[in-house]
Amino acid sequence: MVYYFTSTISDPPSTIYLGKDKFENEELIKYGWEEDFHADNLSSAHIYLRLAPGQSWKDIPAALVEDCAQLTKANSIEGNKRDNVTVIYTPWSNLKKDGSMAVGQVSFHDPKMTTRILLPTRINATINRLTKTRTEIPPPASSEHLLAERDAHLAELRKVTNAELQKRKKEEARLAKERREEKARKERDWEELYGEEAVNGEGRANNQEGFDEDDFM
Repeated sequence: MVYYFTSTISDPPSTIYLGKDKFENEELIKYGWEEDFHADNLSSAHIYLRLAPGQSWKDIPAALVEDCAQLTKANSIEGNKRDNVTVIYTPWSNLKKDGSMAVGQVSFHDPKMTTRILLPTRINATINRLTKTRTEIPPPASSEHLLAERDAHLAELRKVTNAELQKRKKEEARLAKERREEKARKERDWEELYGEEAVNGEGRANNQEGFDEDDFM
C-alpha cells in the first residue's frame, strides 16, 4: 500500500508519499525520481516529497520539511512515542541500496549530503491536516502506478531536454549564419576599400616626386 498526502503548507501544494511497510519501501526506493526528497532515521516508513520542477532539496521551505518530518515521526512505532526525535533527509539519488541490506533498509552514498531536523514533539494538528488529504493505492496497482509515474516523468524530462537541444541548435545556426553574413560583408567592404587604396597608391607612385609628365617631353 502506498499512501499519498497533499501538503498545502507552501505554494504550490506538494505531494508527500510513503509505503505502508518495509516491502512497500522497497518499491519506493526502486521507482524514486531523481528530484525526490527522502526522510528517514528511525525504524519507520520512508517519506518522500515530490519536488516541483527545478526545485532543489536544499531550498525546500522549512514548513514543508516539518510536514515530512512529522509524518516520519508519526509512522515510527518508536519515534511516535518519543520527544526530541531527529529526522535525517537526503535526495533520492543519494540513497544506497545493495544486496547485503535488509528489506526496506538503505544507507547513503555520501553521508555529507544529508540534513537533519530536530522535532521536539509530535504536532497533532499537522498530522491531522495531512491525514485528511490521504489517498491510497494497494498493491500490485501501487507498483504499477509508481512505475507509470516514473516513466511518464522521464518521458517528460526527455521531451524538455530535446526541446532545449533543438532550441540551442536553432540559436547556434542563427549565430553561425550571422557570423557568415558579417564575414561576407567585411570581405566586400575590404575589397572596396582595398581597390580604392590601390588606385590612390598607384597615383601617388606616379607622382611621388612631384614632376609634371610634360617635363620629360
